[in-house]
Amino acid sequence: MSRVILLNKPYGVICQFTAEPGRPTLKDFVAVPGVYAAGRLDTDSEGLLLLTDDGALQHRIADPRHKLPKTYVVQVEGEPDEAALTRLRGGLDLGDFVTRPCEARCIAEPDWLWPRDPPVRFRKSVPTAWLEIVLREGKNRQVRRMTAKVGFPTLRLIRVAIGGWSLAGLLPGAWRGEEVDIAGLGVPGVERERRRAPGGPAQGRSRRAGPGRSGRS
Repeated sequence: MSRVILLNKPYGVICQFTAEPGRPTLKDFVAVPGVYAAGRLDTDSEGLLLLTDDGALQHRIADPRHKLPKTYVVQVEGEPDEAALTRLRGGLDLGDFVTRPCEARCIAEPDWLWPRDPPVRFRKSVPTAWLEIVLREGKNRQVRRMTAKVGFPTLRLIRVAIGGWSLAGLLPGAWRGEEVDIAGLGVPGVERERRRAPGGPAQGRSRRAGPGRSGRS
């Protein structure tokens, strides 16, 4: 069995353990020696980040050849129509690469959302909408580039699931540990540890409609 840590990475946290003067990093939230991120999440993105001390597991999670689905909820500027969603689903030429087909649909604003710090900036004269996007790849800033390509810039981006792992029950800055058999990747084990987020409330509280409860996730 290998150990994996599920962290709800807050907005503004740099996805590294190396100290960065004046900037929060993973080291400020996960005081566990010997683990490293299996994949990345942009500094201005939030949500599920997996960490492990097993190199084979890290490769299995992060390598796009394994097509592990990654589910995002995305607030965009404007209100995408079906034509825009069809373009997202079918693959987009972003210049340096063409995206693989994905899943994309409009959803209601999630009722489990926590306030973002700092708040999202948006124009009062322009409506916003929420999308659920499921990718099986993960290029640099891909979701943001995709929504911008079809004319709906991303305002807020939260990853809620990776394979069978879900963000449900974790508030920003909190994490839980699980044991997983790499042969059954995507079906997290039942042994769990829950930790208190630094300076935050006790974790483990979840709502039925929380992250990972909507659609595929």
